[in-house]
Amino acid sequence: MKLKWINHACVEVMTNNGKVIYFDPFQLSGDLDKADIVLISHDHPDHLSIDDIKKVADSNTTIVIPKTCNLEGDFKVIKMEIGSSEDINGIKIEAVPSYTDKLPTHPKENEWNGYIINADGNRIYHAGDTGEMVEMCDLKDIDVACIPVGGQYTMGFEEATDCVKKMIPKIVVPIHNWDKPLEPFKEMVEKELPNVKVEILSNKTLEL
Repeated sequence: MKLKWINHACVEVMTNNGKVIYFDPFQLSGDLDKADIVLISHDHPDHLSIDDIKKVADSNTTIVIPKTCNLEGDFKVIKMEIGSSEDINGIKIEAVPSYTDKLPTHPKENEWNGYIINADGNRIYHAGDTGEMVEMCDLKDIDVACIPVGGQYTMGFEEATDCVKKMIPKIVVPIHNWDKPLEPFKEMVEKELPNVKVEILSNKTLEL
């Protein structure tokens, strides 16, 4: 399995049998893999971008969105509510909460989604736009956690580190950083949790 952070909150996962999953495609360019599944966390335009979905989707692509969101256009759409799971093309997908308690930017009542995908023996968690939440800190057996650390509308470095200390994933991939250097976050997490690896994927692909 391979995992790439493309930009912002956009992450691409490629499974061993060739399935391609995108989380929150945004500002895509260049030679792009066609998606089997696109997972949308919420309907802010830097996460739900119809133009970018069209760049990677075709008639066989399944688009997953929260039950409270809508997607205009001729797409194959599945709406998932928090706590539900779906098996799509052999990939098990779980919808989990995503909200900011301390900021008004992503209210809990909007019922927006984070996602966990289960493939190739790995559990990959994409948090969407979130603050530190009880539900996220209580997640277990996460192999890779893609979490926002920008601090403008979501968690900053300190809050994200505190959440990682409770979740204890094997690997953390920081996303949604608003161009903040990520090395201080890596140092912060790995100093407190030597068994947790922080992978900054600006210029590389993570192989699992």
